[in-house]
Amino acid sequence: MQTTICQLKTPTAQEVRHQSNNLSKSYTLLAPIYDLFVNRASKAMRAASLATLPARPGMVLLAGVGTGLDLPHLPAHHRYVGVDLTGAMLRRSLPRAGRLDFRPVQGDVHRLPFADASFDAVVAHLILAVVPQPALCLAEISRVLKPGGEALILDKFLRRNQKAPLRRLLNPLARRVATQLDVVFEDLLDASPGLALRDDSPVLAGGWFRRIRLVRR
Repeated sequence: MQTTICQLKTPTAQEVRHQSNNLSKSYTLLAPIYDLFVNRASKAMRAASLATLPARPGMVLLAGVGTGLDLPHLPAHHRYVGVDLTGAMLRRSLPRAGRLDFRPVQGDVHRLPFADASFDAVVAHLILAVVPQPALCLAEISRVLKPGGEALILDKFLRRNQKAPLRRLLNPLARRVATQLDVVFEDLLDASPGLALRDDSPVLAGGWFRRIRLVRR
C-alpha cells in the first residue's frame, strides 16, 4: 500500500491567536463539566503513561494541564509546571496538586513561555488532538525539552491512510466543540525532526487512543 504523507500548512501568527482565542472560550464553558466526561475514561491510561516518567528528579512540564487530572498520578520527586490556556481550568487543577511542587502558568502551548531546553520531560495528555495547530504544539514541546528528555503523549490519533469514515464524518462538528478526530500523529512527528519515537502503544477504543513516548535527539 502506498503511504500518503500530508504536508502540514504553516499557520500565520494571527491565525494561531484567533484559533487559540476560540479554544479558550470553548474550554472556559466546558471547565465545570469536563471532569464528568473525561476522568473515568482516561484515569487508567493516564496512570500507565505517567508511570514511565524518569526516576531521576527533574523539571516536568504538563502541557495542557487542564483541570489537573494527571496530578494525582504524579510522583512527588519532580518539580512540575502546568500550562493551560484557560484560567478556569487552572483554578480547578490547584486542589489536585496536594503536596506536589506544582506551579500553574496560564499560557498557549503554541507559544510556550519558556526558554529552549528548560524541561527534563513533557507530559502532553489529551492536548495534541485538541489544539488547532497540533504540529506547532509538538514543535514547541520539542523546543523546550532538554536533549535526551522525553515527551509522554496520550491522545486519539489516526494512522496514515486509515479510513475511519465515522470519525472523519463527525470531525467538523467535534472540532468546533472540543477536539479533532482526524489528527494523524505520523504527520506531526515528521514535522518535528528533533523528536524520535521510542514507544507507541494502543490503549483504548481499538487503538484509537495511543500512548506514545518520544525522546529529544
